Amino acid sequence: MNQIFDFFLDAYRGKETYIIVLEAIVLLFGILSVWFAKKEDILVYPTGIVATIITVYLFFRDGLLGDMMMNFYWSAMSFYGWWNWARTKGDEKVVHISRTTTREKRIGIILFILTMAVNYLVYRLFGNEIKATNYIDILTSGIFFTAMWYMALKKLENWTLWIVADIITIPLYAYRGWGMLSLQYLIFTILAIQGYLLWKKSLNKSPQILLK
Repeated sequence: MNQIFDFFLDAYRGKETYIIVLEAIVLLFGILSVWFAKKEDILVYPTGIVATIITVYLFFRDGLLGDMMMNFYWSAMSFYGWWNWARTKGDEKVVHISRTTTREKRIGIILFILTMAVNYLVYRLFGNEIKATNYIDILTSGIFFTAMWYMALKKLENWTLWIVADIITIPLYAYRGWGMLSLQYLIFTILAIQGYLLWKKSLNKSPQILLK
């Protein structure tokens, strides 16, 4: 058990205090954001925006451009999701939990590929050496951004994508010495599984008419 704690804490012994504080804030607000998402609560977006904006700075500072771009995308998409979830018609919400249509699946694949392509170009433009871990960044950025778009539309499949990308990210951040963020993604994975089950239960109570 002590070895596990040492693994997470060693990376912080040489870090500036303000960086540790910022990462702790990201951990708190990130967990709150996913918790609110699980509950289908619109507070998922303001809490998420706080976490992602701080993370953009942290990753830019460390030269992790793929992760930085991913969190920049999340910040931008969070504003869209916030607006979309808040829309009402009379006293009814406009956007409800549903499954992706064939058209939305195709758009998701396009977003996935485009996001990876943009992140790859960012690495090239900044002249950074693209290592194996950076290619993992590029892959997860495509998955995460597509998941974020599906969440903005309240699509059940967003949780499946979060789970896959979270599981990939846990060991990646641990390897890089971002212990708190690695722990955060472990918690994200658990919450995402719970979110999927809750949203699926809600969807089963009010099944949608499948569209093509």
